Amino acid sequence: MEQTVLLVAGARPNFMKIAPLYHAARKHPEIYCRIVHTGQHYDYDMSQAFFEDLDLPAPHYFLHAGSGSHAGQTARIMVAFEEVCQAVKPALVMVVGDVNSTLACSIVAKKLDIPVAHVEAGLRSCDRTMPEEINRLVTDSISDYFFVTEPGALENLRREGKDPQKILFSGHVMVDNLFQQNEKLVGVAPRTFSTHKLKEENPGYAFLTLHRPANVDDPGVFAGIVSALNRIAEERAILFPVHPRTRKKMEQFGLVLAEEIKLLPPLGFREALFLWKDASVVLTDSGGLQEETTALGVPCVTIRSNTERPITVEQGTNILAGTDPKKIVETYRQALKSGRGKNGCRPPNWDGRASERIWNYLLAELFSVRPAMAG
Repeated sequence: MEQTVLLVAGARPNFMKIAPLYHAARKHPEIYCRIVHTGQHYDYDMSQAFFEDLDLPAPHYFLHAGSGSHAGQTARIMVAFEEVCQAVKPALVMVVGDVNSTLACSIVAKKLDIPVAHVEAGLRSCDRTMPEEINRLVTDSISDYFFVTEPGALENLRREGKDPQKILFSGHVMVDNLFQQNEKLVGVAPRTFSTHKLKEENPGYAFLTLHRPANVDDPGVFAGIVSALNRIAEERAILFPVHPRTRKKMEQFGLVLAEEIKLLPPLGFREALFLWKDASVVLTDSGGLQEETTALGVPCVTIRSNTERPITVEQGTNILAGTDPKKIVETYRQALKSGRGKNGCRPPNWDGRASERIWNYLLAELFSVRPAMAG
């Protein structure tokens, strides 16, 4: 009997995680997978381009959440998602990551007695000033099935009293997507991408992303980061696709970036990958990019004082820099010295098969189907 699963995405990192899950589900006739786009990230260029790059269909349900305060956005998602659940009556709601959509849809499903599966469960920064940490904690407190990306997350869930039978060390669906997309770049002409000339004209460039409120909403913190970036730009060009929030704050605070920091519009996943995979170093405050650079062996400097993805530091190519300007520059030089992939290795189960492991587990556990396990 066919079972309906609602696959929830709200922000760009979610799209990258649901893509391999959606494609893997299509191999199983028992699963009827429907995509719910909450609209948490509503900018067309930053959302639609990702769906096209990831070969995803138009969302089956679009909730139009938009921006606003955490409470307002979460409430709008909950009200709209409740209507979808009541109409569809899914057998399972699957949420990914740690954004407001993850939290909101988990709560709605549990209130309606619908099982919840959390992909990327168990990650902890131990910093409750981060909205994402609250989302992670609450979502895991009510989820029924937990799919984890690294051993540390497994230990966190066990320590919090979760049933070991409901936890699967699946590996990372974002890595599944990364490998699939990287393969598609093989043989693709560089001129396919609007940024190909920048790449050719700036050998040894750095790639930058910056968007977290803790970094860009405080004028003092943001100014310090900008001073470090301008110092780094004296040594090499930095290619910087600018998040709308970040651009707005730069203008509001009157911050000026060096000429060698090349400001780009938001990029689709594939074009961003085309740039950062060959960068000498990646500078970021993104959680997902810490993992992706580890998977491909690219040196990464994380402009944060903590990470909920410690395996990227323990086994991967990631180094935490904090937000002190001097430390950012020092860490950047340390990352360059380490070389591409020199001190990093790919974590266990980051092999491109996480999505299949997840569906095989759920088919057996929830839907009483016994496929052969994938790894």
